[in-house]
Amino acid sequence: MVVAFMLPFTACHKNVYDDDGIYNNKWPKTTKTKTSKSDNTTTSTTRKASGGKQSAIPEEWRTLDIKLERGDNKALYREIKTWLGTPYKYAAMEKGVGSDCSGFTMQLYLTVYNKKIDRNSSRQFTQNCKEISRDDLKEGDLVFFNGKTPGRITHVGIYLKQGYFAHASSSGGVCISSLDQRYYVTHFQCAGRVK
Repeated sequence: MVVAFMLPFTACHKNVYDDDGIYNNKWPKTTKTKTSKSDNTTTSTTRKASGGKQSAIPEEWRTLDIKLERGDNKALYREIKTWLGTPYKYAAMEKGVGSDCSGFTMQLYLTVYNKKIDRNSSRQFTQNCKEISRDDLKEGDLVFFNGKTPGRITHVGIYLKQGYFAHASSSGGVCISSLDQRYYVTHFQCAGRVK
């Protein structure tokens, strides 16, 4: 019980990494959309494979139809929006056709920041990032997750703001999720700022 509680706070640099680094586990996917009659807002509820209810993702975040502030990187949000709905495809990284998680983040960094980062989620952390705390996350930082083996990075996404991140999920393709969803809290490995 204590191990599961401490898992999200484990430091990356002391752990073993998958050598392929390409995500291939089941992650939460959108299962239904619900419209509230009182305020006419739409939210999407995600569920774990076991059926446990997750946090609702507001519709404006799912579609990235959010109000951007003066300091937001508009190019990042525009580029991610063009990727939304791209199906998950192992070892691919083509917008609209298919991509896995590390291919998605690699392409984003190349397009938005003109930086080439590794094609592998664990190497993106070890070779391209400086570790930061979850509390220090800023737009464009990478967030890393483990799968069935604690300590092994098997998934990566790019942080946006307000606790949301974009990633290529094997069950839902490129989508927006919340770090506060139970699954991501449990499987959060670490965060990194690209050097």
